[in-house]
Amino acid sequence: MAFSEPVAAAGRRRAQGFTVLELLMTSSVLLMLAAISLVPARESLARQRLETATRRVLLGLDRGRLAAERRGQPCALAFDDQLGWHPPQGGELAACEQAPIGLGEGVQGDGTLQVEHNLPDAVRFTANGLVLDGGTVVLRHPHTTVARCVVVSLPLGVTRVGLHGQGGCLPDPAL
Repeated sequence: MAFSEPVAAAGRRRAQGFTVLELLMTSSVLLMLAAISLVPARESLARQRLETATRRVLLGLDRGRLAAERRGQPCALAFDDQLGWHPPQGGELAACEQAPIGLGEGVQGDGTLQVEHNLPDAVRFTANGLVLDGGTVVLRHPHTTVARCVVVSLPLGVTRVGLHGQGGCLPDPAL
């Protein structure tokens, strides 16, 4: 009888906890699941940053238009891939007041969002809010294959948002 009591006590102790092997297996399975879930999350975050930066490009154009209309005088804004919309350096036109706007988180300083554009040094707005200069802004992120583009076309500065591909800026069916 004395022999069976320690065996029963050892069985009870074992049922109360986990072995090191069980803990290692459980933690490795959880780590693999976490790693698998990070890939879609990274792409989702990259797409959100693209969308935010695209909206801020459009917002800067709208603010420039509104500033010119409110003042009743032409004004100008400069666009930079690091700073976003900001007052132009020098030039014949005054800067559009309250129009400067950055491109947002993930753009300034850390280089995760890549911005290319062919806008002039100063985008000009008429007193009635028309955009006099055209160009294209292309936004890319290394963690997604999606590339966004904003086209400011002439005459009148009509803007269009789309997906950048081999054929240029193509309409986005999701918009």
